Amino acid sequence: MKVLAPMLKAEEESSPGKLEPWLVQARVWKGWIDQGLQFYSELGPESPEILTEAMRYSLLAPGKRLRPLLTLAACEMCGGRAEQAMPAACAIEMIHAYSLVHDDLPGMDNDDFRRGRPTCHIQYNHATAILVGDSLQSLAFQILAEAANPDVPRVSIDGQRIDPLSVEVALKCLAELARAAGPMGMAGGQQDDLLADRLPRSEASLERIHRRKTGALLATSLKMGGIVAGVPDRELENLWELGQNIGLAFQITDDLLDVTGDAQQVGKQTQKDSQQGKLTYPGLFGVDESQRKAQALIRRAYDSLERYGCRATVLQGLARFILERQQ
Repeated sequence: MKVLAPMLKAEEESSPGKLEPWLVQARVWKGWIDQGLQFYSELGPESPEILTEAMRYSLLAPGKRLRPLLTLAACEMCGGRAEQAMPAACAIEMIHAYSLVHDDLPGMDNDDFRRGRPTCHIQYNHATAILVGDSLQSLAFQILAEAANPDVPRVSIDGQRIDPLSVEVALKCLAELARAAGPMGMAGGQQDDLLADRLPRSEASLERIHRRKTGALLATSLKMGGIVAGVPDRELENLWELGQNIGLAFQITDDLLDVTGDAQQVGKQTQKDSQQGKLTYPGLFGVDESQRKAQALIRRAYDSLERYGCRATVLQGLARFILERQQ
């Protein structure tokens, strides 16, 4: 599985015939996502040139595109057509990109490198980085709001223009994404993380932080795919729970990479959490027990995917990737 992360960053050199079928599909979808992000971030002369450049620097940086891949995979698994979830997939990647830009600022995590490159505020400046985050957030909601408007220029996938969403689907996706990004989701989790030294050093405190800081956006990735596919509310709840398990496993793995990972391979500074005394899974449970917890969460995710049969192949592969990733 060492091949997974490089492949998802479009750096893997093996021919498609040597890859697992889910990995071939993930590569295709990643290409779609990159096309969509290119399209949506071409803003024209009304946006200041330096702002557009800095937004694209942050948004189009080589990355796993995990959240939008989960959205497309969930949509197809639930009986929809993956390409119809492209606006939702690109919108959630913009929210993720904005959160990274702001997380890297001196007032937050104060990081100089992200994805192996200077962070936005280092490459440009502090004020521009704030505006980049603000702009990516608003652009994400604009994409979803306009996804139901047939008169708005639409993203094309390999030259084929996708159909507009229904107003009901676009509104549901808007509400879910706003909730996941806001004070009851990602932003609230980040606030608790900043104040973690005031919380009890317990597993409950860790889950409180990470089920919102990381889990909310990952769970919403799956849920929006289900919304586009038109599944009933009970199935949306199952997708949310699946996403929470995957999200928590992702965070545990992220904590482990800070302890055991190589900075060059990870793409950012490691050992920061322990140096700052942050509340993390390895700090609380140790490396071995943290690995077991991540494995148990992925096993739980696998169990919930069994009922989808072969339609869950891509999601099962992405779950494995989350557990075994090196970046």
